[in-house]
Amino acid sequence: MTTAPVQTAGTPATAAPTVAIGGQVLGSSRLPVVAGPGTGADVVRLDLRQLHGRHDAETVLREARDEVAAPLLVEPFSAADLPALERDADAIMVGAAWMQDFRLLSAVGRIGLPVVVQRGQHATIAEWVSSADYVLAAGNGQVVLCESGSRTHLDRRRTLDLALVREVRERTGMPVVVEVTGSPWLAGAAVAAGADGLLLDESAPAPDVAAALEAATTLAPLVRQVGPASLPGCREAIDRVDATLASLLEYRAALATEVQRHKPVRGHAGRDPAREAQIVHAMAHRAPSLGKERLAVVMDAVISIGLDVAEEQLPPEPPVWRL
Repeated sequence: MTTAPVQTAGTPATAAPTVAIGGQVLGSSRLPVVAGPGTGADVVRLDLRQLHGRHDAETVLREARDEVAAPLLVEPFSAADLPALERDADAIMVGAAWMQDFRLLSAVGRIGLPVVVQRGQHATIAEWVSSADYVLAAGNGQVVLCESGSRTHLDRRRTLDLALVREVRERTGMPVVVEVTGSPWLAGAAVAAGADGLLLDESAPAPDVAAALEAATTLAPLVRQVGPASLPGCREAIDRVDATLASLLEYRAALATEVQRHKPVRGHAGRDPAREAQIVHAMAHRAPSLGKERLAVVMDAVISIGLDVAEEQLPPEPPVWRL
């Protein structure tokens, strides 16, 4: 397997290395979501430590390969599982509790698969990055860092430090994924903070995974712009933008419907040309390549369709009787 050039994690990278888990590229316009099988996640997470060595790793992985088509991110129970992972996994995860198991990190690095290094509870950035260095030193440049936060004994909720995401990416040039297990509402915040992917427990419920997928799909185009170098990459980026546009258009139509409840004259007859000109003028600052004339055409269609939707959803106005 060809790996990215190896660097020291503690020094800034001139360009972030490309890391892909199967066909899922981290840091592109599409932010992969990692979760358990049967949830629709982009990458399937398997934690062999939960089996406590009661099942053979080779059998578990082969069964998983038969059941799912998505790439597999697997956390080994012990170093004895690594030969099976080398054959059947697409990436390996070193969990937070074993972040400083330097022998395991070195052994995992020598396999050549992408490695996700989870930050240990209360571990400093220096300790976290030092763990990644053991993978790099083994000749493996495909390292992904994972921020999973910490939990207290009194409060089992996960406390994430999203400020670490951007700081670590700038310091190391490595992709960073964020675990949002138990807090799917933080998926949007993680995406906005610069996460290159989202991760949930293998046992996370499907609605939580769906929330993470929605955040990764609709928010990513708003907070990160990429320059794809291929036709498939361009189309994937456009699909993401279109998904965000559709969500915003649906929201705008709902707002337009509510506006009609407060206007003295509803529908197309109540259109306000001055207000529409203000909208186009404000938008032109954000889309200078389109210009006011083209934006005016676009917004005329958006406003007209919004009014059509409002007419379908609102009850008819009572007739006005004039003597």
